[in-house]
Amino acid sequence: MELDSLYQEVILDHYKHPLHKKLLPSYTAQVHHVNPSCGDEITLNVSIQDGLVENVSWDGVGCSISQASTSIASDLMMGKTLDQALLIVEAFSKLMSSKGNEKGDEDVLEDGVALAGVSKFPARIKCALLGWMAFKDAALQSGKN
Repeated sequence: MELDSLYQEVILDHYKHPLHKKLLPSYTAQVHHVNPSCGDEITLNVSIQDGLVENVSWDGVGCSISQASTSIASDLMMGKTLDQALLIVEAFSKLMSSKGNEKGDEDVLEDGVALAGVSKFPARIKCALLGWMAFKDAALQSGKN
């Protein structure tokens, strides 16, 4: 199986069976982000205690890329320290700004590397970043509490 085909399957699986897509009532920060260019929306709750990301839950509507990407991000952040999580967000942001020239570090981004091809399409980068930026926003708000 070709790598691109495998990556498509990873994205579709996260879209059809999203992880953590149910807003939990307990959280330390909640954010709502909208991609104005396409209308994708994400509401994301994060629980951070003593510098550890204990939980990430979300709900939203949008294209397969935004929904799959948020699923990937939410699963990847849980159990990480706030510092580790923010470094992962930074690595994903760098991948999205690579214009297709980077593949991403699978040890850091795990399923997030499946979205590397999105970086070739400027109109879709904001879709892929929506959940990651919502997490960063919520994490920084929560970290201040």
